[in-house]
Amino acid sequence: MKTETFYTNSPEETKELGRRVGSSLKRGDVVALLGNLGSGKTVFVQGIAEGLGIKGHVRSPSFTIVNEYHGNIPLYHIDLYRLGNPDELTAIGIEDYFYTDGVTVIEWAETALDLLPPKYILIKFSCTDENIRRIEILSDG
Repeated sequence: MKTETFYTNSPEETKELGRRVGSSLKRGDVVALLGNLGSGKTVFVQGIAEGLGIKGHVRSPSFTIVNEYHGNIPLYHIDLYRLGNPDELTAIGIEDYFYTDGVTVIEWAETALDLLPPKYILIKFSCTDENIRRIEILSDG
């Protein structure tokens, strides 16, 4: 698995990195995001949405669990913060999103790792200080 590490110094830089990643994603890609609260996951997804040609504001689906956005490629933005076990994930049909014509991005993906398809992109977020984010992207190439 290939690992790339980036450091961003502001939400704008985090969003720009997300935009660059989003512009390289293809239909059927699944992206799992790991990181603590406030580590930049949602801002990064906003950038991914821009990279996919999605217009308008992208919000964290903490309460709705899944938000769908349509651009050049559909984006299925899933937030698992409030879900605690794989049975709940199966009940919402999470695996159905892995085999669509869009890109699926999952925040708080820790509980879904065993359910993910064999090929996915893993992105780990951490805060090195108040504004600096360390973002590791692990992929098959």
